[in-house]
Amino acid sequence: MTSFSKELSFRWSDLDPNFHVRHSAYYDFGAQHRIEILESLGLTMKVMQAQNFGPILFREECVFRREIKLSDKIFMHTKTSKVNADASRWSIVHEFLNEDNKLCATITVDGAWMDTKLRKLASPTPEIAIETLSIFPKSDNFEGL
Repeated sequence: MTSFSKELSFRWSDLDPNFHVRHSAYYDFGAQHRIEILESLGLTMKVMQAQNFGPILFREECVFRREIKLSDKIFMHTKTSKVNADASRWSIVHEFLNEDNKLCATITVDGAWMDTKLRKLASPTPEIAIETLSIFPKSDNFEGL
């Protein structure tokens, strides 16, 4: 597998006054896809709640290359670009490609895990995080931290 992929479906509410996808909708699509991927790999919200940890972001950045309009057929591809040895820190990249495989936008997020009781950065149960992030497809420029 080269990436987790998903065809996006745009709603009227995803548009801005210029009739293209509003900038904040990209972030919403990325966040939803990350949670869907974690869930599909067994790292569910229920597991995170039972283990008292969850993902947090330090940085979220989108680079816009081409407009996306309501009727456009867009595919989002998600990969890891960085993960440290204990999987406590990571970066994930989302690429938005049109049906001609042209890059429309790229979201990059840098994150970690937080202990939801202590409200501090923490390493989750290593087996869960390491196994889950090791399954993620890697970007071409992947680097271990």
